[in-house]
Amino acid sequence: MNKLTSIFIGFLLVIGFTTSSYSRDQIKIVGSSTVYPYATVVAEKFGKSGKFKTPVIESTGTGGGMKLFCAGVGANHPDITNASRAIKPKEKTLCEKNGVSEIIEIVVGNDGISFAHAVSAPDADFTKEQLWRALAAKVDVDGKLVENPYKKWSDIDASLPNKKIEILVAPPTSGTRDAWNSLVMVKGCTKTAKSLFGDKAKKECTKIREDGYAVEAGENDTLIVQKLTSNPDAFGFFGYSYLVANKDKVKASSVEGVQPSLEGIQDYSYPIARPLFFYVKKAHIGVIPGIQEFLKEFTSKKAMSNRGYLAKIGLVPLASEEYQITRTAALDLNTISIK
Repeated sequence: MNKLTSIFIGFLLVIGFTTSSYSRDQIKIVGSSTVYPYATVVAEKFGKSGKFKTPVIESTGTGGGMKLFCAGVGANHPDITNASRAIKPKEKTLCEKNGVSEIIEIVVGNDGISFAHAVSAPDADFTKEQLWRALAAKVDVDGKLVENPYKKWSDIDASLPNKKIEILVAPPTSGTRDAWNSLVMVKGCTKTAKSLFGDKAKKECTKIREDGYAVEAGENDTLIVQKLTSNPDAFGFFGYSYLVANKDKVKASSVEGVQPSLEGIQDYSYPIARPLFFYVKKAHIGVIPGIQEFLKEFTSKKAMSNRGYLAKIGLVPLASEEYQITRTAALDLNTISIK
């Protein structure tokens, strides 16, 4: 589809949207389970102002949210999607194909993926390679690729617990899973394994074993916390806010000797730190009431600063320069390139 055709389709969709008598009077948000707690708090404060209805937020996972967001323009499609990683090129292509040609990107803050277990469990420290060996479908042993043979942590390294490997993992549609793959699975994958995988190394290094030692836990991070609480031998990973909110139930393992902390996540010295995002459909601004005002609230200093209400629930604030870029994007409605 050429650019002119795409613009024309987008124009027709917007015209149909703005003239429809079925436009919503409430913001609809989908996407990341990691960004969900922050968006929910902002939405509640926004709704209490009395000027607009409280936005409706659905935790669909980053990938699922992008599919819904990029499906089209109009009241039947969400206005905003939360994301625990940046929008992918293929998602931009899908958006353009369906007339979603103007997208505002807001960097919410930073997050550290926490590899956690029950507070009653012994403290633990893992390297990225050890985590990769625990989860990978295939690993290198004596210079050869084999189906993952490790059943206990101590099978990987004698210094690790003599306990069965049990890890609750996010589903493939999750942005947290994407970030985990990028920051742990790819970086923890050994040079030998990458060499043996060849051209498909990046993809093969991220394949998760399917023999019962890694269990997909869905998009509900609260459920992961509950499962870890009931099973002290199990581990799972989720965003930093869930660690902060449940510190009486779960604690983080160290990764490469480093515990997740506000400072370590902000300066990226914590090995599994990443930015968080949400994306806004510009065509919906001025049609669905309150979107621009919601952007102003979310990116205000009272929400996003070091002393803001989002920091109190675990969001790691942006450095001042990055914050100013985000605030400007929200106020000026600056769009990103989808090419």
